[in-house]
Amino acid sequence: GIGNFGGETDNWQWPRHTGDFSFLRAYVSKEGKPVPYSKDNVPYRPKHFLKVSPKGASPGDLIFVAGYPGRTARLSPYAEVREIVEWTLPRSIKRATDLIAILESVSKDDQETELRVAQSIRGLNNGLTKNKGVLQGMVKGGLLAKKKAQEEAFVAWIDTDPARRAKYGDVLPAINQIIAERTTSRERDALLAEFSGSRSGLAAAQMLYRFSIEKPKQDADRDADYQERNWSRLKDGQERAQRTLSPKADRAVMKYVLADIAKLPAGQRIEPLDQAIGLAPDMPEAEAATVCDAWLEKLYAGTKVYDRDFRMSLFDKSTAEIVATQDALITLAAALFPLQEANREKLKELTGSNYRLGPRFAEALLAKSGGLVSPDANSTLRVTFGTVKGVEPRDGMVYLPQTTLNGILEKATGSGEFNAPQAQLDAIKAVLAGRPTPFLDPKLKDVPVNFLSNVDTTGGNSGSATLNSRGELVGLLFDGTFDTVASDYLFDQVKTRSIHVDSRNLLWVMTEVDKATNLLEEMGFPAEQ
Repeated sequence: GIGNFGGETDNWQWPRHTGDFSFLRAYVSKEGKPVPYSKDNVPYRPKHFLKVSPKGASPGDLIFVAGYPGRTARLSPYAEVREIVEWTLPRSIKRATDLIAILESVSKDDQETELRVAQSIRGLNNGLTKNKGVLQGMVKGGLLAKKKAQEEAFVAWIDTDPARRAKYGDVLPAINQIIAERTTSRERDALLAEFSGSRSGLAAAQMLYRFSIEKPKQDADRDADYQERNWSRLKDGQERAQRTLSPKADRAVMKYVLADIAKLPAGQRIEPLDQAIGLAPDMPEAEAATVCDAWLEKLYAGTKVYDRDFRMSLFDKSTAEIVATQDALITLAAALFPLQEANREKLKELTGSNYRLGPRFAEALLAKSGGLVSPDANSTLRVTFGTVKGVEPRDGMVYLPQTTLNGILEKATGSGEFNAPQAQLDAIKAVLAGRPTPFLDPKLKDVPVNFLSNVDTTGGNSGSATLNSRGELVGLLFDGTFDTVASDYLFDQVKTRSIHVDSRNLLWVMTEVDKATNLLEEMGFPAEQ
């Protein structure tokens, strides 16, 4: 394909040749208001929109990126960064590697399961590659040593002044106490989250059980995710889940997680599972595996949660009625609910404490630095600027700032991740043979596909508009380079690079491959161009 050309092989890599863009048409009422689907709805026509530049972006050009970056942690204290380097990332890398192997194994020679788990495997691979790059970058960049030195200087700055000590002296110890408290049950909590999964039958059962508990409440008293405004989203989610739910895959993953749950020490046990399965602390591994296998056999033989109609019917039932179905996964969800609710309350308490301490910590950092502290990303609108620019990521290696259509021809294999559409390949050959196109770069003598820039972005920025100095759309940001994904924690102004698709590639594909003249005309590019 065009939008995923290169797949996981090219993910987070450069050079890149991915046409990562799509078009959506929004529909509204005739009055221009957002409404549910109706055959009477009309295309939305905004009063203002970004003009798409047919000139794209070239090396040295000033660009701006407007988007909603998710989370960065550059201001995090040493204890938190140490936990990420020494526990969170190594564990995530190990678990993702194992889960990918499990899902690939259960879907081998099984096309239906392969299709159902493809999205999960892709997500795991994406996170795995990024986490490897983040950990590598943090270690190579000496982040822990830098953080420790910064924190020691910060504490010394506070301690040298009685007024500062009175105002800020308790902040860092209190934050460190929260981190220490969280770590006491981190493995158990992580395993419980893995056991439930995010796209599993158990996750669906847990959502439906909790929905039945939240539904009788006043809307203002419900958890935000379960307020009435979100009911249609929850139901739509269960409709869509039918394409990805797989009892075969879920069972294999659950068996993998249970093997580690069985090893948890006394004091860290997941009591509802011990009671349901018959596990106990220090149980021999072989015995634990036997009782888990027997329990899993009964669990998956006794559930109808993988049936769409059954799931949808539970939205209308009370908690008592849901429990009365005696469905095995619903029964398990009900048994786990008190522990998960306690964990949610504990998390709220710790998060609340962090929210109270965070502003004081930030105030102290600002005071020490004289106000020159870049704020961390928090999923709010941010604008970052930079230039189109290549980089030397390692000794003897140079990344040029642009890639072209010719690179697609060089990479195309006709199968797998590098299977480009024949219509695209034919159109590329025509351009390289001299067919005129307004999207040709005169210096490259080819149409640009992707480009690099030194803007500051992170997860959540995918799809962010890339603008030139005139506010015109010259591209869409969609990735970063493996060498610098650690920028969430340690921003390197010299080597950090983001990857964008050039607007010229977008327009060229629409013109020469898709023949989407109607869309081009709407965007201000008449067919004769």
